[in-house]
Amino acid sequence: MADSFNSIYSHGFVRVAVCVPHVRVADPEFNAERTAGLAAKASDAGAAVALFPELGISSYAIDDLLQQDALLDGVLAGIREIVHASRDLTPVLLVGAPLRFENRLFNCAVVIYRGRVLGIVPKTYLPNYREFYERRQFSSARHAVGKQVPFMNETVPFGNDLIFQAALSTGGNVASHPDSPLPGSDGHLAAEASAFVLHAEICEDVWTPIPPSSYAALAGATVLANLSASNITIGKANYRKDLCASQSGKCIAAYLYSAAGPGESTTDLAWDGHALIYEDGGLLAESERFADHEQIITADIDTERLAQSRMRLTSFNDAAALHREQLEEIRTVGFEFQAPALAGADASDKSHSSAPAVNRLNRRIERFPFVPSDAVRRDEQAYEAYNIQVHGLMQRLRATGIEKIVVGISGGLDSTQALIVAARTMDRLKLPRTNILAYTMPGFATSAGTRSNAHRLMESLGVSGHEIDIRPAAMQMFRDIGHPFAEEDPEYDITFENVQAGERTSHLFRLANYNDALVLGTGDLSELALGWATYGVGDQMSHYNVNASVPKTLIQHLIRWVIATKQFEDSASTVLQSILDTEISPELVPGDGEGDGPAQSTEAKIGPYELQDFFLYHISRYGFRPSKVAFMALQAWGDRGKGIWPDFLPDHKRNQYDLSEIRKWLELFLFRFFQISQFKRTAVPNGPKVGSGGSLSPRGDWRAPSDSSAAAWLSELRRNVPDQEG
Repeated sequence: MADSFNSIYSHGFVRVAVCVPHVRVADPEFNAERTAGLAAKASDAGAAVALFPELGISSYAIDDLLQQDALLDGVLAGIREIVHASRDLTPVLLVGAPLRFENRLFNCAVVIYRGRVLGIVPKTYLPNYREFYERRQFSSARHAVGKQVPFMNETVPFGNDLIFQAALSTGGNVASHPDSPLPGSDGHLAAEASAFVLHAEICEDVWTPIPPSSYAALAGATVLANLSASNITIGKANYRKDLCASQSGKCIAAYLYSAAGPGESTTDLAWDGHALIYEDGGLLAESERFADHEQIITADIDTERLAQSRMRLTSFNDAAALHREQLEEIRTVGFEFQAPALAGADASDKSHSSAPAVNRLNRRIERFPFVPSDAVRRDEQAYEAYNIQVHGLMQRLRATGIEKIVVGISGGLDSTQALIVAARTMDRLKLPRTNILAYTMPGFATSAGTRSNAHRLMESLGVSGHEIDIRPAAMQMFRDIGHPFAEEDPEYDITFENVQAGERTSHLFRLANYNDALVLGTGDLSELALGWATYGVGDQMSHYNVNASVPKTLIQHLIRWVIATKQFEDSASTVLQSILDTEISPELVPGDGEGDGPAQSTEAKIGPYELQDFFLYHISRYGFRPSKVAFMALQAWGDRGKGIWPDFLPDHKRNQYDLSEIRKWLELFLFRFFQISQFKRTAVPNGPKVGSGGSLSPRGDWRAPSDSSAAAWLSELRRNVPDQEG
């Protein structure tokens, strides 16, 4: 796959387009021409799906003109032209048209791909109230007798029980029907079929209690499309959005929605040309409403993300099992989908667009998945995260009857977050902050800056601040075990580091015994993921850890939020900002003695936390392949000048990483996460789950063996991710 690494279609993304053409009332020739024109533009954009409005070939609001032979003949001619034009286009076209079958007239979605009609879907629910009286002209899909109909010299699948299953291909224009499936089983595609499965319904269908798309989603459809006309009245647009958001969320699917736009009859109604694209409840794209010009909106759907979510959500599959009888009636139409070429590539065929830009994702990939770019959402989530931590600690203290906390303060981010959570907890419990017994414990590499920050923070928060020099106890340990440092030999090995971590933890637990207190943990989610903690001591062990499911990037933001919202006194905020500005370091190995900052850099050793948190989110939450995570990271981090940055991040901290850097740090993440760190996570203390990104508690979101191999993940990365971009 390395050769096609830069294509979105290599990573489970599917570009979709919703088109709002200009129409003329009851003019099929003109409408077909405009439909073909927008289809070509969707193809230029590298789309796999192009959705058009309901009855777009005839126009919608023409009432009894729909029963005129001249008009219906014109519609057939228009469809024929669109089918012919589709031969050289990339997307599956979903076109609305009135069609005659079985001596009835049906309101249909015609599904067209590469010169073939894959199927025809009639509308199920016909409105017959207020301004719509479709039963006057149309029959419902429920009244159809046959499962196939003759159409354009072929026998075509017909019904509201069709889903269209794509198998990705690098070449060929093959389309198959249920009576001639791709090699596989009983009308379904073979194992190489992708998660790109399409379903069409029409307008009113989604306004019902159980839309046809609900059954289609349970049967496997991931891209649900609605050909709608939908006039506009005051407040209706927001209701449409709620409806589409809800349906996409409940079905764990993408939902595409079109509506009639400019040129539609305004005899009694008005139209706003509202086009929408949702994925799993989230809005990806929306058209300009009331535009006087044609429009196309596009977005890239992550079908693999949808498939992963469905696999994990047991209630979704329980619903499928409950409705097994209805799902057995769903028919799958298989077709081989030819993915568009990369930008700048030479096409082997004469397609309309030889180089659509499919090497750049048309969707927002958050650089900080745990910290939204949007300021309002970010502040809402910070408020929730902070209070989840506080309430978790409140409950643990109430349950145990303990009123005091012991916590080690290093002057770094994690212990700072734990301390401000503890301070607010005491406030909420109406206990004095002096019940927090905070200790800074300088060692052989503690810098003047972090030591000063620790003392200033403890003083500004009004806790009981203390200092214990661990060096004498550590030297005794070195002498006891015969370590070279006992003889002043600068042997700064892992034992040298862990002796210091162990002495600190030993002091904290004995202080808790002595003072009838609880040891508050400080280690964060990012450290647990990477195994960046000393087993049994240090950041790995405590009585209760409020940071256990909070990643490093979120801790940084929570401290920023505490400052911005003035949760504590100004003196505390000043210290908090100083801590934010300090290099992240374990401070266990001495430096050259110059400066007052840390001598060690954690991120130089294990990689930038902003990248590692990105990897953690997408691998632990969605189980994505390493190559896909690398592609997404390149989209998010490859160019600092593109995309949206959180407004709190100054320009000099807006980093970018090339593919070689991403590959290097992802390889390290995979090895540490899957192979060498699980035994530490298996023994983590209790702590509240904070975010939807999950936690790594063996009692919650992540359960794995401690002796697994990372070989499968490393092999996939090395096989499918090139050493450098391009």
